[in-house]
Amino acid sequence: MMTESLMVVGPLLIVAVGGLAMMLVDAFSTQKAELSIVSAVILLGAAAMSLGLWFGGPEATAPGIIGSYLAYDGLAHFLDLVICGSTAVASLLAGGYLREHRIERGEYYVILLFSAFGAMALARAADIITLFIALETLSLGVYGLVAFRRASPRSAEAAVKYFLLGSFASAILLFGMALLYGATGLTNLQQMSVFIRNGAAPPALVFAGMLLTTVGMAFKVGAVPFHAWAPDAYQGAVTPATTYMAVVVKAAVFGAMIRLLVDALGDLSIANDSAGWPPALLGLSVITLVVGNVAALVQKDVKRMLAYSSISHAGFLLLGMVAAWKLGGGLGVRSVLFYLAGYAVSNLLAFGSLIAAGSYGKEATSYEDLAGLGRRHPWLAIPFSLGILSLMGFPPTAGFFAKYYVILAAVQGGGALLWVAVIAVLASAVGAYYYLRVLVYLFMKQPEKDAPVAVPMASGYVVAALVMAGYFVVRMGLTPGAYLALAADHSHHDANLDWTVFLIDAGVAVVGGAIAAAIHTMRRREQAGEAAPEVAG
Repeated sequence: MMTESLMVVGPLLIVAVGGLAMMLVDAFSTQKAELSIVSAVILLGAAAMSLGLWFGGPEATAPGIIGSYLAYDGLAHFLDLVICGSTAVASLLAGGYLREHRIERGEYYVILLFSAFGAMALARAADIITLFIALETLSLGVYGLVAFRRASPRSAEAAVKYFLLGSFASAILLFGMALLYGATGLTNLQQMSVFIRNGAAPPALVFAGMLLTTVGMAFKVGAVPFHAWAPDAYQGAVTPATTYMAVVVKAAVFGAMIRLLVDALGDLSIANDSAGWPPALLGLSVITLVVGNVAALVQKDVKRMLAYSSISHAGFLLLGMVAAWKLGGGLGVRSVLFYLAGYAVSNLLAFGSLIAAGSYGKEATSYEDLAGLGRRHPWLAIPFSLGILSLMGFPPTAGFFAKYYVILAAVQGGGALLWVAVIAVLASAVGAYYYLRVLVYLFMKQPEKDAPVAVPMASGYVVAALVMAGYFVVRMGLTPGAYLALAADHSHHDANLDWTVFLIDAGVAVVGGAIAAAIHTMRRREQAGEAAPEVAG
């Protein structure tokens, strides 16, 4: 029984032990960029084990020291794949970026692995104690990643702001959890749900705890009006850290929100169309969609624009959360999970392309820096355009179907959800302006005279990351039904689920990325060899 219990948390153990081993490797390694490959292999190994357990492991775990605190279900395994896969790609991006910008230090990957461990535990949290500890483990790692560029005042400011923002959020969330514990005397989410459903909990305490936990979670996902310093943190952090924050933090926190709000606090006695967290999240969804898109319109920095874009996507996810409650799971939950996966690969591709667009001293930050880049370097413009179009929701990309399924779930939910779905469509149309603006600068603008021009970096790590993310952006757009079926909290051995689709796609993406990186590296060496005689002469 103990062996079985350890097996079901095997993915977590792989990442945790891998982080400890990375600390030893870092102490003796001279080539720090190679640590990005090691960390990517660790994370992909954890994802592979999670997939194997999902469809070949035990059916369930008995309540105990592990089963009572960490969930073992389809939701946990799907988010394992999203978190580990996204972190692996972000690690490869860091391998190229940190070396190029001469801030290469091995502790980045150690922090990244332990933060990913916290994200995986948060998505599996079946108890409010686990939820809080996992959230803090995730957050502490993110604070360190934001402050990684130690010599930069902007990075230091961003880290302080994000730390204060996260501290307030954690305090509010912990206060809300304390009230829920006071109302029920329980910490386990499933037991808490039964207790509330039986009418044994004081409604006033439950409502107060639910309000504070909702606010704390809203802080963590960057929902308006709790987003104040999030764009500053995104802009000040090194871009691979920004990529990780935008993708993994959202995936983990929304996974926890499904368990806490939809499952534990979703009873009609405390959550309905007129009271509780559903109307609150619906209101947050509206203002997040509107403010996120309007603020992104006026940004001159591409990285900051993508930060506000991330905020607007949180509005879609909040709408999906209410639809998940309204529909009692089903398409509602699947739409949120598919959105998290589609948003992850789209953001990885967009941020990765932005990383590739700039080398040391010639970074791409503003729109003007991208002027004419598509004509000068079409190999980079293709993945950049694909990532931007997917974030915009252009068919047939992963981003289009992510928005489509959330809106479809909202329409099926009816009532106020229908009107918010209309607002979401209009907000998405507004967002097309600032997304298409990137393409206009890439292909239709030329740099001003004597203006700084971004020069793409040459890194096999970044090329591999772009190929892997780009493959899934296209694949999820061409066959969305297979991934929508995968994104469900079904039983571990659903005979109707073709899980081999993901396994094959993951293999193709990894092999394709490795081949592209090898070809890119060989070409660089050939070019360096041709240039050497000229220099000598």
